[in-house]
Amino acid sequence: MANFKNHLALWFHQGVFLKDETKTLINAQEGVTKTLRQWRFKEDDKIDSKLIFQYIEEAIENAKAGKEMKPVKKKDVSIPLLLKSALATDKILEKSFYKLTPGRQREYAEYISEAKREATQQKRLDKSSELIKKGVGLHDKYKNC
Repeated sequence: MANFKNHLALWFHQGVFLKDETKTLINAQEGVTKTLRQWRFKEDDKIDSKLIFQYIEEAIENAKAGKEMKPVKKKDVSIPLLLKSALATDKILEKSFYKLTPGRQREYAEYISEAKREATQQKRLDKSSELIKKGVGLHDKYKNC
């Protein structure tokens, strides 16, 4: 479960396998999330506990049956030019970057390259450089909350 400003969410990690006959579950990031589904509850929603338990029981049965979609292995890290030039000019940054796990390297590379404007890419690089030198991932501050 997760609590947000406007709703509370119940997550099903292999929710794609649930029947969802009531069309209650949503894919929070269409095209990104493959199996994760969530049920959102807003403040004024009437909560049907029997239906919730049906979904949970079905999820448990699916897990027991081994219904699981494995994550797809990602391709090698594609480093954007701006980050490449920063790594070439700052040897401490370069050494720190290549000490990171491939997943963290990909996280930073995608974060910088996803920005449309060059100014935004530069801001993201500046922000990321200190974190990279500390050896932490971009989203590590959200872990163990």
